[in-house]
Amino acid sequence: MAYLTEGAEGLRSVPALLAHNAARYGSSPAYREKEYGIWQSWTWSEAAAEIEALALGLLNLGVNEGDFIAIIGRNRPYLYWSMVAAQCVGAIPVPLYQDAGAEEMEYVLAHCGARFVIAGDQEQVDKVIEIQDDLHQFEHMIYLDPRGLRKYDHRRLHAFDHVQAQGRAARDEFIGELEARKAKLDYDSICVMLYTSGTTGKPKGVVLSNRNIIETAKASSEFDHLKVDDEVLAYLPMAWVGDFIFSIGQAYWSGFCVNCPESPETMMTDLREIAPSYYFAPPRVFETQLTQIMIRMEDAGAFKKKTFHYFMDHARKVGPAILDGHEVGTFDRLKYRLGELMVYGPLKNALGFSNVRVGYTAGEAIGPEIFDFYRSLGINLKQLYGQTEASVFITQQPDGEVRSDTVGVPSPGVEIRIADTGEVFYRSPGVFVQYYKNAESTADTKDADGWVATGDAGFIEESTGHLRIIDRAKDVAAMADGAMFAPKYVENKLKFYPSILEAVVFGAGRDRCCAFINIDLAAVGNWAERNNIAYASYQELAGHEQVLDAIQSHIEEVNESIAQDPMLSGCQVHRFLVLHKELDADDGELTRTRKVRRKIIGEKFEDLVNALYDGSPSIYTETEVTYEDGRKGKITATLEIRDAKVVPTTPQKLAAE
Repeated sequence: MAYLTEGAEGLRSVPALLAHNAARYGSSPAYREKEYGIWQSWTWSEAAAEIEALALGLLNLGVNEGDFIAIIGRNRPYLYWSMVAAQCVGAIPVPLYQDAGAEEMEYVLAHCGARFVIAGDQEQVDKVIEIQDDLHQFEHMIYLDPRGLRKYDHRRLHAFDHVQAQGRAARDEFIGELEARKAKLDYDSICVMLYTSGTTGKPKGVVLSNRNIIETAKASSEFDHLKVDDEVLAYLPMAWVGDFIFSIGQAYWSGFCVNCPESPETMMTDLREIAPSYYFAPPRVFETQLTQIMIRMEDAGAFKKKTFHYFMDHARKVGPAILDGHEVGTFDRLKYRLGELMVYGPLKNALGFSNVRVGYTAGEAIGPEIFDFYRSLGINLKQLYGQTEASVFITQQPDGEVRSDTVGVPSPGVEIRIADTGEVFYRSPGVFVQYYKNAESTADTKDADGWVATGDAGFIEESTGHLRIIDRAKDVAAMADGAMFAPKYVENKLKFYPSILEAVVFGAGRDRCCAFINIDLAAVGNWAERNNIAYASYQELAGHEQVLDAIQSHIEEVNESIAQDPMLSGCQVHRFLVLHKELDADDGELTRTRKVRRKIIGEKFEDLVNALYDGSPSIYTETEVTYEDGRKGKITATLEIRDAKVVPTTPQKLAAE
């Protein structure tokens, strides 16, 4: 059956859903993981047994109800089991970003007061050991991968399989307590605590209940008809709410299989092997995949390149219409089928998208050109709009109503209203309980009636009921002449070009827009190799005259496109520079979910921003950077600043407050 129906009202916790799935879908695959090149598989019955053993082991270690258990590592079945085992004993799982530094982890571990940590490998264990003296509540750490840990002090360090073995050995002693704790769980019990990305300040702990997760999982699963034989690839950070709702919420509601890749390096190969039917990726992943496609096509022979562009032109014209079931002429359909045989099918297979029935992107706006490219291939890629505080889903795009310029209609059970300021508010069963230890922020975000302020500016189309997001409310501003400034709109258009990895646009309160550009080293490096251009570093390539010429031409093309929109035509980029380093989360310039920290970038590179606006043709700068091993260093560069051609327009002014 597609999803739970009768009796669902009694399933008011994730452990209850686990027991239901073990009974109903016991022999169906629940988890797969690729290890040493071989896919390992666990059924729902086997997963339930593994989770029970771990839960008993946690009781043996002294885990109390209400304890916080931090979970750090890459996507692995064992770590998903850890989150459910924590819930079984009445504790609260707190997944952390595995690429976070020790100092970032210290803040979260201290803030939630985690007594226990479950770590994936030596790297994560070392981070916790580095800061453990400052974590006065910390008691025990469980590790999954034993490599490199044999000579560590094991008084507070325990092997995952050893904890499970002790749990099995003590089953008779603890099974009664475990069942009693599971029986106490209800809709109002805390399911998980997830930390925000901290775009504007310290991360906040978002407390989500079983009601939030299960009601959201139920509604969203039914919306897209998810069922037990669907497949999903779990590769996004476990600390991110999207992964939690897909890999635990929806997986446990619908009973489908969660597949974990062997490593980030093998992810694309593993994606092709699994060929999931349900797939999610943030825009950055789709942008990167498109860049790789374009790089390969540049290296292809003349006939292959011509064939690709010929059929892709046709796909852009009729592909989305065919996908949405609209009327398309017989000749165009036959031509599209030929394209499917020669181009679209092989391309989808190479991407791992051959079986995608439902695909989503969210997290930030995706460039319309990128979005339309994938849909033209026949991939049912849709947009959703969500937040951690909403348990993800606020709006979704129904099949047949998919557009690149909206984020869809309210998800089932969600209410939306637009404030006089243009800010979007929502209310739903998925609305978070509170920010942990932060009553003031909770009250600022969620009012007494349950309405949550998103921080995004948008409007609802009267004719369709679809929500359109303009930008972050704090980023949407007026320029000096009163014209609207919406930086994300411009940045997404720029990032359509394979050579542009990231863009940061400035202009609030100023007389014109200017931009920082990060080149995509893979795409631009490939171009350099094909043109026999030698370079020794990212910095050298970023400052190459021909690279600057190419970036300038892209910006001028975007300016021509922006000029067509009367409301946003004032956002054309007048001057730009290509940064001498990639924006990096380790340097605080991006969040761990790869969102631009605009204010921090503006302050850190204040000298560069000033040079963009004072007419300087170039500027010398020194920048502190963080190396992969955590060491700090400085890089210096003299950056060329260029003017870009703009299209004369008369942009509409923002209405006076």
